[in-house]
Amino acid sequence: MSDPIPDALSFFQRSCGRWRSQRSSHHLLHRRAEAGGSFIEVVELERTDPLLEAIAALHDQDPAGLVGGCRVRWSGSMAWDQAGETHEGESVFGLIPTDGHGRTGLLLRDRGYAETAPVAGHFQMDDRDGLLLTTGYATMNSLERFSFAGPNVRLRTSTVEGLSNTASFCVETRLLDDETTAHPASRAEAGPLSVLGW
Repeated sequence: MSDPIPDALSFFQRSCGRWRSQRSSHHLLHRRAEAGGSFIEVVELERTDPLLEAIAALHDQDPAGLVGGCRVRWSGSMAWDQAGETHEGESVFGLIPTDGHGRTGLLLRDRGYAETAPVAGHFQMDDRDGLLLTTGYATMNSLERFSFAGPNVRLRTSTVEGLSNTASFCVETRLLDDETTAHPASRAEAGPLSVLGW
């Protein structure tokens, strides 16, 4: 059991580091499951970081409301990938709480999960210190829940409803300093992809 997590910023801070993700995605239309894997790196950004100030401006939000955020890079593969298809990229996330405890608020992104355009979603910590992210897009909606099963194991469930209907489950394991950071897409045993890591 993990220690209590007081607010969403603390959840993001605990997520900083390098992770190997294994994922199973269930495509409801095809009634089939797809496996994949990825390498994720999460780096904390201070609230005054120019990247966060830029993302606040992008979403017409006051940068003074930011409490912090992170930059996430990812690289991975999925079982159904076509030859030459890759899943790589990076994104910036900024947190603007709307309550007095930092457990509810806006999550600003320079690119989304279900669609790649910039998007503002909502975050909320539940009563078990899980982090819920809800995002509405032009053609679909996503709901994600992150939780820690321990300091070095993070769990993620997500659903996407709209033009694409999927449900996914990820197990993410922290890579410690003495572990290899080999590109997961280059390994035959690569596990499930956690797109964006958030």
